[in-house]
Order: sequence, then structure tokens, then C-alpha cells
Amino acid sequence: MNTDCLRIEQDAVEPFFKNGYILYCSETLQGIFIDPGEEAAQLLQRVEENKVQLIAIVNTHAHIDHICRVTLVKEKWDVPIYLHPEDQELYDSLPIQAERFGLTYPPAPPVDHPLQEGQELKVGHLVLKVHYTPGHSPGSVCLEVGKHVFCGDVVFAGSIGRTDLPGGSYETLMESIFTKVLPLGDEKILHPGHGPET
Repeated sequence: MNTDCLRIEQDAVEPFFKNGYILYCSETLQGIFIDPGEEAAQLLQRVEENKVQLIAIVNTHAHIDHICRVTLVKEKWDVPIYLHPEDQELYDSLPIQAERFGLTYPPAPPVDHPLQEGQELKVGHLVLKVHYTPGHSPGSVCLEVGKHVFCGDVVFAGSIGRTDLPGGSYETLMESIFTKVLPLGDEKILHPGHGPET
């Protein structure tokens, strides 16, 4: 697959400084929003500037910082929402997650499609492959396209995702990293949910 047409827009803002991503095909201008958090307004502006046609919202997992602005994106772009079923309970608890941080968010809109291991998502001329990588959360996934991997909170530059949140498991996360992430190869560029790429 030729990924010369791959374009990535990324932003992170307070309070979580979580990386949100717009991934799109420069030839067809089809794109997806990965993990809409507080940066959603800024990235939606870039969607308009680049004349991108969003076709999906794809969540690597369902912690508050990764899903808190799904509603905003869904209201602007009525496109399907993707999430691994193992994180459905987390997703449905967005208002409760918010309370723990002293914040208020409405319930997230319903998920339209489940993500599964090995599933492929087409975005213009690009194909994203789904890797099921639980451990940080029960339904965490990584999205691979060419030499790029959008890994949520599974791996960071010099670190790994925390496992002390409900549904987290250090043993499961390490298994995901050793059996799913590392075999992708050293040439891969990992785009994590927080901090710089690695």
C-alpha cells in the first residue's frame, strides 16, 4: 500500500494534554478523527481548512480524555463511531468518569461499529489495520497505516500506559506490547495518546 497520500493533523490542549489526530488521504480528502478530546474544536477547524471529509470517529479506547468531545464531532459530522466492545462499559460511563475530575460531560453518543482484531478500515486510498492491545483498558486498540501506528495509551516515548485504572492490567499490557506492538518492527512511528511520537 502506498501511503504517500497520508496526512496527519495533531493537537493537544489542557486539561489532559491528550493527542487527538485527524488522519486523511490527500488524494480523496477522506479522513477520520482519532480520539476526540478537548482539542476537537481546533482539529475540526483544520478539517475545514484542508477541506477534509470526515467519514468516521475512531476511538483507541474509552478513557475520558480520549472520548470527552465525541459528541461535538458527531454533531458537526454525523459519521459512524468505532470502539472495541470491551471498552463499551467505560464509554457509557463518561459522565461518571468526568465527576472524578470535577468535570461535567454529557453521555457520549451510541457506538455504531465494533472494532475487532485484524479489522481493516478504508480511508480514501489508505487502509488502517486494527490491532487489539488490551491492558491499559480492556478494549484498547492500535491503528496501523503504513509505517505509522496510532497507539492510544498503550505505549509512550520512553514509557507505557498506566494500568492502575479500572480494567487495567500490567500483565495484559506487557503481553500486548510484546506480541502485537514490538513485532510491527523498529521502523514504525508510534503516535501515542500523550507526548511526542516515538
